[in-house]
Amino acid sequence: MQNDAPLKMAQACGSMPELREAIDALDVRLVALMSVRQAYIERAAELKTGRDQVRDPARIEDVVAKVIAEGRKAGLSPDIAEPVWRALIEASIAHEFEAFDKR
Repeated sequence: MQNDAPLKMAQACGSMPELREAIDALDVRLVALMSVRQAYIERAAELKTGRDQVRDPARIEDVVAKVIAEGRKAGLSPDIAEPVWRALIEASIAHEFEAFDKR
């Protein structure tokens, strides 16, 4: 990633501009990580032998369960984690179908 400097903790932000700057810095890191995740999705489309392998309901539930468990450890509400990851997974599946169909 471009900037691995420690992020300012939320409680250390004394104003809304400072807080927004910290959120923007975090978003830059999240985008970089999502780009890496997308590359993995594209590689999956190359490795799978059939289009029917792109959507794997058991894998979806496994990923969501792991994310919720990790989120709980990190203090992330399951009410945020689950819908965000389900949306990410669905967008990733759509991207993977596109990548699969282009090969």
